[in-house]
Amino acid sequence: MTTATPIGSQQTVELSASYTLPIVLVVGAIPLLLVQVWLSSIVALFGLFLLFQTATIRLKFTETALDVYRSDKIIRSFPYREWQNWRIFWPGVPILFYFKEVKSIHFLPMLFDAKMLQICLEQRCPKI
Repeated sequence: MTTATPIGSQQTVELSASYTLPIVLVVGAIPLLLVQVWLSSIVALFGLFLLFQTATIRLKFTETALDVYRSDKIIRSFPYREWQNWRIFWPGVPILFYFKEVKSIHFLPMLFDAKMLQICLEQRCPKI
């Protein structure tokens, strides 16, 4: 569910969760059992970790920043004015979101609505 609340000239947009990536990893770990048990276990555990993150983490695009929430508590804010670049890897099958700030680089697994993410990024942080 994507929600929007008017704020100034833009809206605050909360991206809805997408469980696709974690579920693909967990289900993909099953056939790996036939090849390598330890590899299957690692993939399944990573998928379960991402499943938990998907259920608890939310991204909100505000007028001035991308805010990261765990449940209802803000855990990090990334002001757009500090962004230098962003990219969604493999747009056809999005699995990773990258953005670079003045002082750091961030990679996030695609645990949210990729189409809405693209729209919000293009509106708030157009590529140069």
